[in-house]
This record gives sequence, structure tokens and C-alpha cells, in this order.
Amino acid sequence: MKNLFKFLTPLLIVLFMMLTVSEFYGQKLTPSGSGYVPVNNTKVYYEVYGEGKPIVLLHGAFMTIDMNWGQLIPELSKTRKVIALELQGHGHTPFSDRKLAHTTLAGDVAKVMDYLKIEKADVLGYSFGGAVAYQFAIQSPERVNKLVIISATYKSTGWLPEVRNAFKAMKPDLFMNSPMQEAYNAVAPDKTKWTKFLEQMIASAGQPFDLGDSNISKISAPVLIISGDNDGLDKTELAKTYTLLGGGVSADMAPMPKSQLAIVPGQGHVSLMMQTVTILSYLNGFLK
Repeated sequence: MKNLFKFLTPLLIVLFMMLTVSEFYGQKLTPSGSGYVPVNNTKVYYEVYGEGKPIVLLHGAFMTIDMNWGQLIPELSKTRKVIALELQGHGHTPFSDRKLAHTTLAGDVAKVMDYLKIEKADVLGYSFGGAVAYQFAIQSPERVNKLVIISATYKSTGWLPEVRNAFKAMKPDLFMNSPMQEAYNAVAPDKTKWTKFLEQMIASAGQPFDLGDSNISKISAPVLIISGDNDGLDKTELAKTYTLLGGGVSADMAPMPKSQLAIVPGQGHVSLMMQTVTILSYLNGFLK
């Protein structure tokens, strides 16, 4: 337990410090559209920015649209139609007793796209949202142009053992009076659900999951994986993921794969999302 807290406490401290820096949020834009979409006995909040080819953004665990995408949305929306969602229990989206399943959350994404009359889009997911993005590409392949996964895995063993142990040891008290709670209280439709939301997310994080190697290998859309070199992902497993997607070849002796892998040096799980210029450069090259 002592070694666990040596890992977990610095992670949370760094996370909270970064979330209190105003620059993290970027320039707050007014969405051209926002609201709720009825989905499977609950509803999901969305925001729309800009015009052009659509891209759907799926945030990380415990985060809001602004927390996760505050720096990227102003840049992406200059040339793209950006659709940002808040997944079950996050931000404006109300808490629900529904089981937090990747299939259910991916189904919610499809419902939002239906509501906005978006037949097909690029999909970008970070961390928790990245796992949902993988599932969305698996169950709705015809709706994905290109897929971008930032610091995420499709199976629990894709995280380093110390990260998996940290997930299992998380308690709601760790998040009390944090910037995450402050952001939640600012927009949540029912602030009294904060603890229930934490308990639901923590219980989900502690459960092993695996979307399936065979399912990943069948993803037809080109995939860009972006990872920090020290972001908690097992890089051996990440290399295997890239191979499943057709990567890891010698491009001097075979065609260049349609998918790409970018390892950003000197970055952890949280700091990676602060590298707006770097991430944009990868996105612009891949999504063109």
C-alpha cells in the first residue's frame, strides 16, 4: 500500500495542479449548438463548434468537455465541425444507474450522431474516452472515417501493473474538494450525485476488461495512436496493438500502413494532453 500511494498521490497532485492552471482550458468558445439527446433511458449532453468535416471528441474519466478539450476545440473548430460529448454521469450529463459498459457508451455516441444527422465522422478519444472510441469503431465501423486514440488501451492489461493496482485502490475521498469536483459542481444537473458518480466510475475502473484482439484487428478505419512515453501504458502491449492494426512493418519493403503510432517523448498521462501544438500537428497530418 505504501508503494501504491507513492505512485497514486503524485499522479493526483500533478493532475489537480494542471487542472487549476487557466491555460489548460484554452480560449473558451461559445458553441454554435448544444443540448441533450435521449439515449437508452437517460440523456447525453453535447456541444457543437465550427463547420466542416465532423469530428467527435470523447473525453477522459472524471472530466468535462472544457477540462479535456479546452485547448484543442478552438483550433479544430477553425476548419472542422467539432462535436464534443459528455459521457454518462460526466459534466452536464446526468448520473444514471445504468451499468457503465463500453458497448452502452458507444451506443450513446451513435445516438448523438443520429440526432445531429451525422452519418460518418472522425472520432477522437482520450483515456477512458479512447476505450469508448475503440468500442464505437468495433460496433459501428460504417460510421468512422478515421480513429484517433490518445493515451488509451482497449484492455485493462494494456496499463502497467502499478496503474491497474492504483485503479483498484482509488477511493471517492481522493477526489473530494478537487478541481474535478469544482468543474462537476459548476455544470452537473444534480450536484448531490457526485459521490455516486465517483463510486460508479471507480468500480468500473477496477474491473478487468478486454474488447478483444480479433475485434481490434478488424477495425477498418485508419487509426492514429498517440501515447506519452511514460503515460502508464504498457509499451509492449501498445506495440502489439499497432501490429493488430497493420503497423510494425518495414515500410521500405512493404506498403506504408494506413494506421500510425506516435510516442511523444517526456510526457505522462496528463501532461500529454497539454501538448496542444504537438497533438495538432499529428491530427492535421493524419486527418487531412
